[in-house]
Amino acid sequence: MPILEARSVTREYHMGAETVRALSDVSAGIERGEFVAIIGTSGSGKSTLLNLFGGLDRPNEGEILFDGKSLAPLSSREMARYRLRRVGMIFQSFNLIPTMTAQQNVTLALAFAGVARRDRRTRADELLARVGLETRALHRPSELSGGEQQRVAIARALANEPDILLADEPTGNLDSRRATELMDFLNEMRRRDRRTIVMVTHDQELAHNYADRIIRLKDGRVIDGDA
Repeated sequence: MPILEARSVTREYHMGAETVRALSDVSAGIERGEFVAIIGTSGSGKSTLLNLFGGLDRPNEGEILFDGKSLAPLSSREMARYRLRRVGMIFQSFNLIPTMTAQQNVTLALAFAGVARRDRRTRADELLARVGLETRALHRPSELSGGEQQRVAIARALANEPDILLADEPTGNLDSRRATELMDFLNEMRRRDRRTIVMVTHDQELAHNYADRIIRLKDGRVIDGDA
């Protein structure tokens, strides 16, 4: 049984008098422990699908299931709990707080995850060590390279020990060398921790080199679901 699944999902947005269909009758499943890449051109619906998987949005039709249970009946509070406990999100723009150190950025995420105050700093240092940044904990984002900032973002995403990491163009702001380093790290983490990773990317070479399977979208529809 897939850990994450979209069943006949349609998502439309209203822009003035115009209705834009971002996804149309999309079905796709993610198995536990898989590294899946979702690829497609701009406007293909790949980020919309990732947001639905992450509980950041809801479909107009169809349903998203986590571990065989539909997210549709969840209240706003229950959906927030799903986002907090089950998924970790990584974004292209890192979304770090610039006035905080790497340690403080991760500590803040731990606070939201409900970790006791006395344990947060130790736990933050452990997470930063897992992403190879134990010596950079007291540096602010402006003092870190793009690749290091993205690793802080990954450490933050791991604060709640999520079942799934959802990554939206995680290499988009990195040069090719740092993008490869980041992908090597994500792949090693997936193998070590058996964590499920779903990544949206426009980079077909990275997708083919690292993903177990590729879901290809075009004009809001799945046109290929195999590697």
